[in-house]
Amino acid sequence: MLWRVRLTLPDRPGALATLASECGAAGVNILGLQVFPGIDTVTDELVLEVPGGWDVDDIASLVERAGAHAVVSHPCTEAALVDQPARYVAAARTILAQPARFPEVVAQLFDAEADPIETGVDHDSMEMTVSDVSVQVHRTAPFTATEHARGAGLAELVSDVLGRSREAMAMPEPGRRLGTGATPEFVASSHGVSAMVDGTTVGRAVLAEMVAPGSRHLHLEVDPAWRRRGIGSRLLLEAARAAAGLGDDELVLVTSADNQAVLPMVLGSGLRGRIRMSGDGLTVRVPLRDLEGARR
Repeated sequence: MLWRVRLTLPDRPGALATLASECGAAGVNILGLQVFPGIDTVTDELVLEVPGGWDVDDIASLVERAGAHAVVSHPCTEAALVDQPARYVAAARTILAQPARFPEVVAQLFDAEADPIETGVDHDSMEMTVSDVSVQVHRTAPFTATEHARGAGLAELVSDVLGRSREAMAMPEPGRRLGTGATPEFVASSHGVSAMVDGTTVGRAVLAEMVAPGSRHLHLEVDPAWRRRGIGSRLLLEAARAAAGLGDDELVLVTSADNQAVLPMVLGSGLRGRIRMSGDGLTVRVPLRDLEGARR
């Protein structure tokens, strides 16, 4: 049986050898090792092949005999043996192809969760800044300085990709002249907000049914000819304000997993969104408590 074990050892010669000796004496095979250096201590993540029937307490006793502490362990599969640089390259390729998947990809990369961990459970959080929006992931094991640096690097990658997208959005399409009616007017109603140009609706955000107490579905669409101009971001922001006025706590958008516009739209609105993917679907949850920090 395979276990992924994260522990902290004192940064002194022979500490890792002592751990290896204890593992050998217990019939435990070290199949993988990743080292996160520190100042006085070193965090090691190991993949161990242990005897059948071992549990968390057996793992803890083993590594503590070697002088380790801050033990976090859980069963894993052979996927844990994938080369770490290869994992990061694969994650970067996925993010470049689909920036909206950043929260999901980075959570998987760090064996974390994009959603907050329940209250009362000891955990650590890592915050990464994509453009001007913060994305957090959470897990029970503390994040190391090395992992914070890696997360920041991936966030910078997404920011660069989205920055290039914004530059492309700012350039008019060849052959298209933007006349005096090219600036939409945003008209609020009791059920949402519409983007109007010369009396024609070019986009709308409709406040729909409640999916849970305080949580409401939002249907948002922009005419294809008027996309990539920030209209979706403005519709999302105005709809969020309308929903907050109704006493809602959260908006929920559901779209296809290959929708490339979702993350830029949320970022452009100045709101925070928790983005999760499941199969072919993508769900964005926008907490309305963040409205105070949204751009006007």
